[in-house]
Amino acid sequence: MKLTLPDKSIRDLENGSTGFDLASDIGPGLAKAAVAVTVDGVQKDLHDPIMQDSSVSIITIDSEEGLEIMRHTLAAQVLARAVKNLYPKSKLAIGPTIKDGFYYDVECKETISIDDLEKIEKEMDKIVKTKSSITKKLLSKKDALKVFKDKDESYKEEIINDSDQENEFQLYYQDDEDFVDLCKGPHLPSLNFIGAYKLTTISGAYWKGDSSNTMLTRIYGTAWSNEKDLNEHLNNIEEAQKRDHRKLGKEMDLFHFQDEAPGMVFWHPNGWSIYRNLRNFVRKRLQENDYIEVNTPQVIDRKLWEASGHWDKYRENMFITEVDEEHANEKRVNALKPMNCPGHVQIYNQGIKSYKDLPLKYAEFGLCHRYEPSGTMHGLMRVRAFTQDDGHIFCTEDQIESETGLFIEFLSNLYADLGFKDFDIKLSTRPEMRVGSDEIWDKAEEALEAAIKNLGYPYRIDEGDGAFYGPKLDFVLTDAIGREWQCGTFQLDFNLAERLDATYIGEDGKKHIPVMIHRAVLGSFERFIGILIENYAGKLPFWLAPQQVVIASIVSDANDYALEIQQSLKDNKIRCEVDLRNEKISYKVREHSTKKVPIILAIGKKEMADKTVSLRRIGSNESSVLSLDDAIKDITKESKA
Repeated sequence: MKLTLPDKSIRDLENGSTGFDLASDIGPGLAKAAVAVTVDGVQKDLHDPIMQDSSVSIITIDSEEGLEIMRHTLAAQVLARAVKNLYPKSKLAIGPTIKDGFYYDVECKETISIDDLEKIEKEMDKIVKTKSSITKKLLSKKDALKVFKDKDESYKEEIINDSDQENEFQLYYQDDEDFVDLCKGPHLPSLNFIGAYKLTTISGAYWKGDSSNTMLTRIYGTAWSNEKDLNEHLNNIEEAQKRDHRKLGKEMDLFHFQDEAPGMVFWHPNGWSIYRNLRNFVRKRLQENDYIEVNTPQVIDRKLWEASGHWDKYRENMFITEVDEEHANEKRVNALKPMNCPGHVQIYNQGIKSYKDLPLKYAEFGLCHRYEPSGTMHGLMRVRAFTQDDGHIFCTEDQIESETGLFIEFLSNLYADLGFKDFDIKLSTRPEMRVGSDEIWDKAEEALEAAIKNLGYPYRIDEGDGAFYGPKLDFVLTDAIGREWQCGTFQLDFNLAERLDATYIGEDGKKHIPVMIHRAVLGSFERFIGILIENYAGKLPFWLAPQQVVIASIVSDANDYALEIQQSLKDNKIRCEVDLRNEKISYKVREHSTKKVPIILAIGKKEMADKTVSLRRIGSNESSVLSLDDAIKDITKESKA
């Protein structure tokens, strides 16, 4: 049997040899680190027999795949067993991996609270210290059902009964075989490979996500290769909690939500200041890059959404309205727009367009509404009403590459000025639910990939995650604590213009269908402001801060001088306020620092007499004394940086 390795070298082994045999044949170091094997693209347990010529690769414990398998094993073989040891009458449901960790759902007659996590963790430690080998048995449906019926594991029985297969149900055991779990695998060959872990939280979950089913207890954990990586992750979680935009939004008096308008933001003056300044910043950049700003209606008849394809593909996420038209015999069905693209095509269609008019770039700060399930909404990050920095480029096929390059340059510069120097690019291909023929999709995907390749930008492919009308490039930012945020998008559409009868007159005098590019840099203002707040921990760049300066009087005798300074700053278009309250200066400084005001000017009798200010920047315990003229000059210069 010939086994082809990733480096194209070939190893001859006997039929039925395992991944462990292959690793041992290559070398003892690899055999020691091996935890699983990939055979023709499918992950398998290390001791599964390989029965034919195959392309194979060994998965080691220090790889991303190995870490994922370790997390899976930890959930299914360690956490699940610890729960069964401590709560013998509990029933096991499922235990998948998630980003950075895992969870397990259990039904338990006793209440498991967050206070019990330490006890469960200690039981997990005992299990891991056994360093038990993990073995797999393949059973028929009948035999697998008997195993779990005897153990009164009704959820496992249901999973087996729901399966169409009749044989090769995978049951995993440890050395003593007292514990068994049903799992698709693969698992580690032994508990000796388990790294560092911690249980993090607990929540309720319904079996199969159905609220009519029994409420289960979901226990979450995180796992890493070593204590250093675990501690770094836990520190990041703690830091993320400090930076939570919902917490900072309240402290900084930026926005709120309420039940009467779920998922829709009530912007307070400070928050709306951030919004307006960010919009003005983007608007200026759009004008510099030849975009024409437009505006389209909020409510549009369903006929347009049917023509565009959104009604069939996106109906469940749309807010629908019905009105009785005057003198009409039937109700008119409209939808609040979930996106701006069909409206932009209507503007394009007004008047005849020539190839000389292309590329034609429309931009809109378009308010959109999408129905998001209540359980998915999360502060500014996931809302039902949001404004996109939306834009559409109508161009010829020959202009795709140049427009791709111009957009990435535009996006790069804008991100850099907002503090994000690096980003990754994903090329997302056709989804299962889509419009347009395979031939059109082939053409669009080839054109977009050729453009990004020719421009020399690194990218990775995300299969099946394209828009329903075309493939796209997604731009992923990394924030100050290493979290990734997908924000910008560049979507190549060979379908919508044709569906909505958009054309241009080519050099040959005939009608042609333009290529339509959907693009956004921020994505949504709401979400991007949330990202900015968390990236900067509320300490926004000076030009974006809602209140840039607070002038705080130390004594009431300095109040008039404080008001004089405020007027001078306002004359220079600095956003500022005065704090003349009869409070100690330390109290005022602490309160305005909590609100993340970048500069606090403390004004007392001495400053008034000398025409100076005592300037303190957020995050600093030091103050500097400047003449009033120098302070105003420096602050004004900083506001324009």
